Amino acid sequence: MSDRPHLLADCENCFGLCCVALPFAASTDFAVDKRAGQPCSNLRADFRCGIHTRLRDKGFQGCTVYDCFGAGQQVSQVTFGGKSWRDDPASAPSMYAAFPVMRQLHELLRHLTEALTMEPARSLHAELRASFDAIARLTESDAETLVALDVAGHRAGVSELLLRSSELVRAGVPGRRAERRGADLMGARLKGADLRGANLRGACLIAADLRGADLRTADLIGADFRDTDLRGADLTGALFLTQPQLNAARGDASTVLPATLARPSHWSAAAARQGPSGGSDLAAPLRRVQGARP
Repeated sequence: MSDRPHLLADCENCFGLCCVALPFAASTDFAVDKRAGQPCSNLRADFRCGIHTRLRDKGFQGCTVYDCFGAGQQVSQVTFGGKSWRDDPASAPSMYAAFPVMRQLHELLRHLTEALTMEPARSLHAELRASFDAIARLTESDAETLVALDVAGHRAGVSELLLRSSELVRAGVPGRRAERRGADLMGARLKGADLRGANLRGACLIAADLRGADLRTADLIGADFRDTDLRGADLTGALFLTQPQLNAARGDASTVLPATLARPSHWSAAAARQGPSGGSDLAAPLRRVQGARP
């Protein structure tokens, strides 16, 4: 996304919206409860996080796997013209309501941007571009229009187009391709599995063992990777994989990643604690909190 910086989170130009607008519940992901619209106790006056470098140590792992895809600065600087909820408290409810809608729109733009780079899907590029432009126009709307949007309808249309793009790319993968869309694979033992070109859209892979698995060109859009063991897995060319998904998983130096994504900084320390056996003390609590995704 380096050529589209507006789809990358820019916390310097955001009013800490993810730290205020969104709720969270005490769990393995968050140390405390917080209701929507309540500023996190760690949010400073300058809208920075007071424990940003220690989030995992302080029990806020959920914060480290969240990404607004640039929606924060769009709402802060464009929708509300640079006036914060502290400057104008009356605008706060509208700002908080617009933010999650904008986040969904920016996520769609992120996936459409990736699809536009797929050579096998070139026949769909005109449709993809038109869809991108339509969603981009929506992000310029005022708060009232954003909140009233039929986001589910827009997501459905984009999802169908992304699936068609995915199918064209995965058609070039030799052999039989696994069809596990939306599958419940929580805790599944998939070590060394051949999942090249697999359809894992929306699959629940919480605490699954995918050590050494071949996930090249697999469609991973919306797959839940919380505590998934990706050590030694090959994710070359994985479709629609995002940084938050990787941040939620476990991996190591031998995990092969797409060139557009970064190796999470916490992987090395986590791998050292877990050792070669693959055991994790996070799997059990994650099974108890499989509700809302980060």
